[in-house]
Order: sequence, then structure tokens, then C-alpha cells
Amino acid sequence: MKLLSYNVNGIRAALTKGFASWLEATQADVICIQETKALESQVDTAAIEALGYHHYWFSAQKKGYSGVAIFSKLKPLNVAYGSGIEHMDFEGRILRVDFKEVSIMSLYLPSGTNAARLDYKFQFMDEFQTYINQLKKEYPNLIICGDYNICHKPIDIHDPVRNKNVSGFLPEEREWLNQFMESGFVDSFRYLNPEPHQYSWWSYRANARNNNKGWRIDYALVSAPLKNSIFRSFILPEAKHSDHCPVGLELKF
Repeated sequence: MKLLSYNVNGIRAALTKGFASWLEATQADVICIQETKALESQVDTAAIEALGYHHYWFSAQKKGYSGVAIFSKLKPLNVAYGSGIEHMDFEGRILRVDFKEVSIMSLYLPSGTNAARLDYKFQFMDEFQTYINQLKKEYPNLIICGDYNICHKPIDIHDPVRNKNVSGFLPEEREWLNQFMESGFVDSFRYLNPEPHQYSWWSYRANARNNNKGWRIDYALVSAPLKNSIFRSFILPEAKHSDHCPVGLELKF
């Protein structure tokens, strides 16, 4: 099974930049999308269906904001829209599909763009951990793909010294992600790729992408029971439909 995760920064904009033909070339079985910024009714879903994908959408109540989706060639046994936690679901940040061997979640964790949003980010992270602790009891073979808006370690950011007080690399955020992984998840990319200078997001400012001054904030976290199924993990920086790029993994069951 080949999985991709991609914050597209607006699915409609991505489609105008060749997203559908790119997706066809990837031959992904499942792709988790974040920051759709659209309702399903606003999207040309025929282009996605033509590639053989079933598609599922969980949008924010606020139009043009946030939102997640999952496209899957295999029809899932079950689709779970949201977490059942009202404030999380209002912003369209969690969507899950369940298959026989594995459950796959598309997650868009909030960013801490200002003091109020940073407070909300920590509230979200705290409640998300509790939610996942319960969910894993029912779905132990769980993969959480998405934009976590956190760099885990200094190797995951181009300038760890200057960014140490910036949201996304705050010690408290990093410690939360560390504890989340220690609760039973494997960073599938780092599991097979120890090399530095590999990022999934770049600022639009100061030619950051061309200079590879980036952050690795997109992850495919694999629950511990699936660790031995991780066959390949990768980042695709050549895909340029967004300020993020896709991350992915292949599993052998």
C-alpha cells in the first residue's frame, strides 16, 4: 500500500497547477489532503474520480479555511468524519478511513500564528492525545498522516537556533510531539532516513524553497504494531502545487 500526505494550501488552486496529472503519476493507493480550503461541492471531483479514487471530505464551517480530505483507490470499510470533539470538528481537522489491515487518518493540526491560536494549539494537542489514546484501543493499526505544524528535532529545521522561540519549534511543542510518538508511534520518515536537510514546508519569503531553508512539519506517524510493515518512506520536494510538499510511505503487510 502506497500512502501520501499533502497539505495542498487550497485544493482548487492545486488542481489548476496540474495536481490531478501529478497524482495519477504517483500511483498512490491513498492520499491524505490537508488545508483543502473548500467544500466538496466547490471542487471538480470528476478529475479525482477519473483517476479511480473514492473521495471523502471534512471541511471547516468557515468557508475557504482549513479542511481535510482522503482519496482512496480501495473503498474503505468505514469513514469517520471528525473526532466527535466539537471545537476540533468545527475547523475540519480530522478524517479517518478504516480498512481491514489499517486505519488511516488525515490530520491538520492548528498553527500557533498568534497568542490566542497558540493557546488553542496546545488545547487541541492535549485533547487530541487523549482522543488517540482511546482510539488506538479500537484501531491499533493506525497511521496518522498530516501537517502537524511542529518540527520534532533540530535536524528537521534549517535554522534551529534562530527559530527556537518561533511557534512550530517551541520546546513545549516539540516535547508534546516527542511524547506523542513515545505513546506508540513511529516517525516513518526518520525510521528509514537519518539524513539532514530534508523538509516538507518552505516560506514563500526570501526564496526559501530554492535555498532549501525549510521545515519538516508533515509526517506519516505509524502506530507501533505496524512498524515492521514500513517498507519505504520518502519526501517529494519536486511536487510544487503548494508551499508544502508531499510526504509518503509504502507498507507491506
